[in-house]
Amino acid sequence: MAKVKDCPGFETFGEDVKEARKVRNISRKDLAEQVNIDTRYLANIENEGTIPSLPVIIQLAEICGLPMGRYFNPKICGAESPQRQRVRRKLEACPEEYLPIAEGVLDGILRVK
Repeated sequence: MAKVKDCPGFETFGEDVKEARKVRNISRKDLAEQVNIDTRYLANIENEGTIPSLPVIIQLAEICGLPMGRYFNPKICGAESPQRQRVRRKLEACPEEYLPIAEGVLDGILRVK
């Protein structure tokens, strides 16, 4: 089974899945059932850096709203600072109805400069 160190671009995959799952209020058990994998396997993906098979990656990314390009083209995020990457991941995981709030906060910050 592949680990993060063997798969450049997937360094944040498990963390991204976990964060998106929590934002969407999906339990680990429910997400595992939706993807048809064991709950312990999902815990290993989220916490231990286990890289799942491509079909599982696709299902997790679709359910969690994760952008596939980030994982298969690591150069996309390579030029960004770690903090900018974290903020981007959080925005991507944010439910659509809360985006106007996030945008308003950012607009306010940018006006202050």
